Amino acid sequence: MTQQTTQTDALSQTFIRFALDAGVLSFGEFITKAGRKSPYFFNAGLFNEGATLGQVAQFYAKTLLGSGVEFDMLFGPAYKGITLASATAVALAGMGRNVGFAYNRKEAKDHGEGGTLVGAKLRGKVVIVDDVISAGTSVRESMQMIRAAGAEPAAVLIALDRMEKSGTAEQIGTHSAVQDVQREFGVPVIAIASLADLLAYLDAGQDSSLAAHRDAVAAYRQRYGV
Repeated sequence: MTQQTTQTDALSQTFIRFALDAGVLSFGEFITKAGRKSPYFFNAGLFNEGATLGQVAQFYAKTLLGSGVEFDMLFGPAYKGITLASATAVALAGMGRNVGFAYNRKEAKDHGEGGTLVGAKLRGKVVIVDDVISAGTSVRESMQMIRAAGAEPAAVLIALDRMEKSGTAEQIGTHSAVQDVQREFGVPVIAIASLADLLAYLDAGQDSSLAAHRDAVAAYRQRYGV
């Protein structure tokens, strides 16, 4: 195991602990967009305070820099990606990497600067920053906007890779949404943590109060995991 892999694993485990403490990652019974009953839920919308947003931005920035991906700027898809990309840009600047960021509106503006794009001009190698990839719709829209502006998508940076096959509870696909994005666009999807990291955290037994959820998460991965 390389030093970089060890550091990445440590960062992922620290992020999971942070997400649990912030209430962003929780356990129970939740229905996903695909209609599946999931034993855990990740809601990045709960990074809704200055302190927690600043902390998650540090995780995004460290993960991106540690990935080795070359990039010139960030792009945040509306809506959650807007906050995440801008906060990550601030964190990167604090680490000595000052880059621009842009985001899109859901509806075009017909006055002022007009259009659907806001922020720095899309140029060079662009990293798309979002919370998770479910159906991949926002990523595909972002890819189109970046390429239409003459820039190049470099990677997609997300908080959590659920590592589960696409489809519904009844019709299970063969690949995950993350794999589909990577295959379709030929760019890496970089995640701060994954379902495998979550299981590793539960297996480590550092928090005995969470032990009861381990089997449910493992069963969910067995059924829907890639």
